[in-house]
Amino acid sequence: MKSRSLLGNLVLCGALAIAVPVFAKPMSTTVPLTHSAKVGQTELKAGEYRFLIDGNHLTIFNGKSQVAEADGRWEDRDSRSDYTSVVSNSDGKVMELRFAGKKSVFVLPQ
Repeated sequence: MKSRSLLGNLVLCGALAIAVPVFAKPMSTTVPLTHSAKVGQTELKAGEYRFLIDGNHLTIFNGKSQVAEADGRWEDRDSRSDYTSVVSNSDGKVMELRFAGKKSVFVLPQ
């Protein structure tokens, strides 16, 4: 009887672990870009952009206009980021978004 309830509890915990990210609150932050950057096929010129992350989907706005979309994934790092930033490679392609005080970063596919 105890093994059945243990198995039931494990199944319930697993289901909750999968369901919790689905109900996570979307994250939004505004970041100024000091240089041009590229997300997917979209070129972002220097300026201020709002990054909205809902689950694993990123939407980028310039003012009220949607300018780009991309899918990515969350990854944990060993230490917290000191500031919110957009990390890009030498070609200007956005690789990840870092958030002040968070260990998690949002990584875009290369």
